[in-house]
Amino acid sequence: MDLRPSTLARDLDYLNRYLIPTFGELELSDITVSDVRTWIAELSGSLGLAPSTVPKAGQIMSKIMRSAVETGLLKASPCTTVRFPRIERTEMRFLSPAEVARLAEAIHLRYRAVVFLGAYGGLRAGELFGLRVDRLDLASRHVDVLEQVVEVSGYLHFGPPKTRAGRRRVPLPKVAADALAAHLKAFPSTDFVFTSPDGGTVRLNAWRQRFWAPAIKKAEVAPFRIHDLRHTAVAMWIAAGASPREIASRAGHSSVSVVLDRYGHLLPGTEERVNDALDRLAAVAVEKPTTTSGEAEHTRSHRIRRARIAHAHRHDHQATTKNTHPPGNSEWALEDSNLRPQPCEGCALTN
Repeated sequence: MDLRPSTLARDLDYLNRYLIPTFGELELSDITVSDVRTWIAELSGSLGLAPSTVPKAGQIMSKIMRSAVETGLLKASPCTTVRFPRIERTEMRFLSPAEVARLAEAIHLRYRAVVFLGAYGGLRAGELFGLRVDRLDLASRHVDVLEQVVEVSGYLHFGPPKTRAGRRRVPLPKVAADALAAHLKAFPSTDFVFTSPDGGTVRLNAWRQRFWAPAIKKAEVAPFRIHDLRHTAVAMWIAAGASPREIASRAGHSSVSVVLDRYGHLLPGTEERVNDALDRLAAVAVEKPTTTSGEAEHTRSHRIRRARIAHAHRHDHQATTKNTHPPGNSEWALEDSNLRPQPCEGCALTN
């Protein structure tokens, strides 16, 4: 299984915290459906766990058991009939343009462009701090997102975005492009666009504590995560009239359905527009009422009779026209329906 370093670290942490203490000493074949249900109930009743903890722990348990079935270690998974709780999405937090400007003013000058690029470009934190100078084209106002950096257990890992759709070109508004230009003028770099004060790679956990937390407090927008800049960008795009497909492309989502699922409540409704269109269709029908079935049949029969009379008239006219010829002795031409060239004077046919 090819897992990203951050995903592997998270899964191992869940395994050690929530699965091994309960199932670590049991054989796989000894784990029953009742055991799994009891475990889920105990986790759900625990205090201090994030809403997503229990569903994620259940997902890892289910994957382990499914893998055991696929490799022949188990005949059936005890998780198949267990209903795991779903991850409840929390209300998204996003800023207004005025709040974005206030946050950019509050944060350290070195990271002012981070706020504008995140809020208007929608880049993830790892994409922001993994962005290299040669990925920028400020003249054309776009940025190529091709790599990211994540910190796992104190180690930095560099690699491409987590999905193919994540590798993308993001067009930038002037406000973001100008902020990047000012940043590179104040803090020149030939490698990463954003660096730590000592010129190294930004370590997100330390950066949050040193720069982000004081800034959101000063700007009076707390609580607000750096990932919420991404939500802010999507809200901005929607307000600017971007289509779900364009939003998916800018954000690096794999499909439009992801956009509709996560941000559909922000998209403008079309109920009134659809209702107005239906009313217009109905109004046309009232202005031009439809005929009854009897009237329609009478009209259809009348049209058929008229068509037959017109056809017969055309046929008689064509027959008369075709048999018309100059006066002469060739009487056979009048009686023959298969027209032939008329004989001329002095030819053999006239003798």
